[in-house]
Amino acid sequence: MVFSSILFLFLFLPLVLFIYYITPRKCRNLFLFIVSLIFYCWGEPTYIFIMLFSTISDYIHGILIDKFRKNKTVAKALMISAVVINLVTLCYFKYSNFLLSIFKCIPAFSSISLPQIALPLGISFYTFQTMSYSIDVYRGDAPVQKNIISFGAFVVLFPQLIAGPIVRYQDIAYQLDHRKETLAEFTKGIKLFLIGLSKKVLLANQMGILWDTLRSTTEKNGILGCWIGIIAYSMQIYFDFSGYSDMACGLGNMLGFEFLKNFNYPYISKSLTEFWRRWHISLGTLFKEYVYIPLGGNRKGPKRQLFNLMIVWFLTGLWHGANWNYVMWGVYYGIILIAEKLFLIKFLEKLPAVLRHIYSLFFAVTGFVIFFFEDTHKLVLYLKSLFFFDNGLISVNALNIFLANLPLIGISAIACTPVMSKLYYKVKSHRLYWIAESSILTILMLLCTASLVSQSYNPFLYFRF
Repeated sequence: MVFSSILFLFLFLPLVLFIYYITPRKCRNLFLFIVSLIFYCWGEPTYIFIMLFSTISDYIHGILIDKFRKNKTVAKALMISAVVINLVTLCYFKYSNFLLSIFKCIPAFSSISLPQIALPLGISFYTFQTMSYSIDVYRGDAPVQKNIISFGAFVVLFPQLIAGPIVRYQDIAYQLDHRKETLAEFTKGIKLFLIGLSKKVLLANQMGILWDTLRSTTEKNGILGCWIGIIAYSMQIYFDFSGYSDMACGLGNMLGFEFLKNFNYPYISKSLTEFWRRWHISLGTLFKEYVYIPLGGNRKGPKRQLFNLMIVWFLTGLWHGANWNYVMWGVYYGIILIAEKLFLIKFLEKLPAVLRHIYSLFFAVTGFVIFFFEDTHKLVLYLKSLFFFDNGLISVNALNIFLANLPLIGISAIACTPVMSKLYYKVKSHRLYWIAESSILTILMLLCTASLVSQSYNPFLYFRF
């Protein structure tokens, strides 16, 4: 992984950018399509044909939907066909074992063997993207793409192929064939990429090490030690995923694309409703546009709205993984968000802002316990360690680990807020700010490189979703 990261940063990316900008404009989508396939093969050569199948299938469906647009019955049948093919493909690779394990609990099916089906890299992301295209064309929200190379470039675009953000076709339909690369956008992209890389390498990875260290001694940490551990994981997953999203958006800027923001400081939220407007925005938008609203949204009365919300959160949990803990995590949020909609928000609005922040963080962090532990026994044990003093307040070992990592925790806590962003925009008007900015970005790049070379711990958490 370290070798791959260094190769990407100092060989693959510079070479791709150089060739991209010397390639004639009319051939750039073809180049992006080819180089994105190479990028995917770098990490997952076996299942590239699954991604190509999804691309070709939805491209053909889009053409046919547009052709039969005036015949609503045929157009709708084609749209449903595209959705079914995408969902069947996703379910086969991602949920077959999960569904079969449920059947095994029934005595008549207890002899069923579970096949070893590997999960293709990024399938949850690109399947949703291709599916959104067919739906958008059917609805008339986006024009049909008749150039298969341009459509292919949209599906396999390497900056966001592996772990998002999930880019809807309607959001970049115009950019695919009419984008304008500028020096200002390229510079903006470099800055955003380096910020995302720093989040990932300097904060997420270090928080991951802290979490793994404390998790290995859960039964001895004490209640505070266990809270420090799960808070570290909450920061790890935030910096990991938001860092990757920033890197993807930055790479998009370098290539002339503008992807929508995927995170907006979720840990400053004053309710879980607000938290989910700020966390993984692209996924929330997708479920809202393609599940919640088609189910009726809030247009069919309060009871139906609550039912629709629970369906959305059940599916949101299931999207993250084929295991009961993800389903429980989705239902957990569904219940809390329904409670907020019914009465809790009105109560929270009467409280001081600091208490509302504490409320939001408490339930978000607790939720990550459910999200992390796929083993139900370990999940229950960790939840118990957060709320009972069986192992005391905090062990000497956990306290020493906390104190040793206090500067990291402090920097991470600040980075979870818009403090640095606000400070940046305040000093940006100064005529010499670019010197400080360039110096800081250079230092961050050097630190990231040194960290990548010296450490083997470098997983992207959302690759497995």
